[in-house]
Amino acid sequence: MNNTATVKTLQDTNPQARPNEHGSISIQGHIKIFDPQTQEVFIDKRNAIHYENFSVALARGISNQGFGTIEKMAFGNGGTRVSETGIITYLTPNTVGVNSYLYNETYNKVIDSRSSGGGVDSSRNFMEVRHVLGTAYSDILVSCLLDFGEPDGQAAFDNSTNTDGEFVFDEIGLKGSGTGDLLTHVIFHPVQKSLNRMIQIDYTVRVQSLTNGI
Repeated sequence: MNNTATVKTLQDTNPQARPNEHGSISIQGHIKIFDPQTQEVFIDKRNAIHYENFSVALARGISNQGFGTIEKMAFGNGGTRVSETGIITYLTPNTVGVNSYLYNETYNKVIDSRSSGGGVDSSRNFMEVRHVLGTAYSDILVSCLLDFGEPDGQAAFDNSTNTDGEFVFDEIGLKGSGTGDLLTHVIFHPVQKSLNRMIQIDYTVRVQSLTNGI
């Protein structure tokens, strides 16, 4: 006589009741650089994500460690090489290794109004989360405005022939608070910041939950 009993649980009889332990996270980034007065668009492209540093930042944020959140937007001029004939060679974004940096950072700006450093004009430099109910993704909009008078020491007009100028930007990255880890990196054709124009950067990072339906 077989005394072995078969016990069925709700999860056995109803697959939909099984806990979904196979979720994953997708992170995508997009950057738009434009003149907010004329609406001329200089750059409109996707960016690279530093997945290791971003994973640490997400864990620190969820566990309320007090640092690791997006704090600064960094600008550099080392992302490209321009030949004498004008041919542009784009370097590979730095997204491997916890100590990754921009190739040559020449300026940075705090865009988190909650930063301990303070002094952020939250009407022009801010972050906001955008979410549509019922969807599995949320967008972080990081908006930064370089006004006429910044950075200090810039040229008067945007007509420089020197693509290696300190404020002829060809790379931008988002950096975390505390350790200053590089979270994203994007490389593009050189764009000069000069006294005669403002430049606005709208940097969107999409965080999406993915499942395989199991």
